[in-house]
Amino acid sequence: MRLTTKGRFAVTAMIDLALRAHSGPVTLAAISERQNISLSYLEQLFGKLRRHELVDSVRGPGGGYTLARHARDISVAGVIFAVDEPLDATSCGGKENCNIGRNGHTGKCMTHDLWATLSRKMVEYLDSVSLQDLVDQQRLREWQESGQLRAGLKSTGRKVPARQAEPLEETVSA
Repeated sequence: MRLTTKGRFAVTAMIDLALRAHSGPVTLAAISERQNISLSYLEQLFGKLRRHELVDSVRGPGGGYTLARHARDISVAGVIFAVDEPLDATSCGGKENCNIGRNGHTGKCMTHDLWATLSRKMVEYLDSVSLQDLVDQQRLREWQESGQLRAGLKSTGRKVPARQAEPLEETVSA
């Protein structure tokens, strides 16, 4: 079982978009550059995300993509499902035909229920994690890293530019 690149890239791109939601539409070219994801791949992913009404596109100068809903209302599972990623740990894709007997009849393999339960738990967990949770986690990490940078530069006696030293401000979603 693994989460594919498609699912990982979709979640990463959505976090990037959510982090910049307050600044208006975000271009895929900007996400591509920041996250090192191919622009053509992002175009495919965002087409699917738009069809699932997770993002809106804005055409014309200053255009790009915005979240279609608040980040707190978008689950990680929703993003992954939107880009056609199955979250299934069974070898049969949940069809219960993972064991072929001598007589040619198919049925569940001995570990089918184990993997099916894992799949359900995985979906439950990813459905409980919102895009806002991941944005908050990223902002905290950036704030902690900026604090470590500030502390490290102060100990060397080098001046820290005020802009780099300040932690990111928390935004409150309505």
